[in-house]
Amino acid sequence: MTRFSGPDDSPGFLLWRVTLAWQRAMRAALAPHDLTHVQFVLLASLWWLVNHGGAPSQQRLAEHAGTDPMMTSQVLRKLADRALVSREVDPADSRARLLSLTPEGKALVAKAMKDVEDADVAYFAGLGDEQQAFVRGLTRLL
Repeated sequence: MTRFSGPDDSPGFLLWRVTLAWQRAMRAALAPHDLTHVQFVLLASLWWLVNHGGAPSQQRLAEHAGTDPMMTSQVLRKLADRALVSREVDPADSRARLLSLTPEGKALVAKAMKDVEDADVAYFAGLGDEQQAFVRGLTRLL
């Protein structure tokens, strides 16, 4: 009936459980910053893109973060309402929006990034010397 002797032998089920536990750690790290994980991922991705090539479009940010473009737009509107992100009309394409972090957004992403990275280090510490191999394996799966 199944090729696995039980759920603990199923890589998909284990990935599901690990993902849920890691997401709990991320939520805890981001709670003091009043950010959801999606908001943080978009802010951190925007920070990276701006620092490596200038103001990206919303579409470019969604592609980089692997998020749905419509959801990305909705989240960015909320971040703009909090004065964390600036969304300007692209002079080359009036349908597109170019993004940048406001000074408040830069400050918040810097604080949140430290807490998220600390949470990552703590969560993945159990892998010990296997962490680099784990990261390479995840990269291959993408």
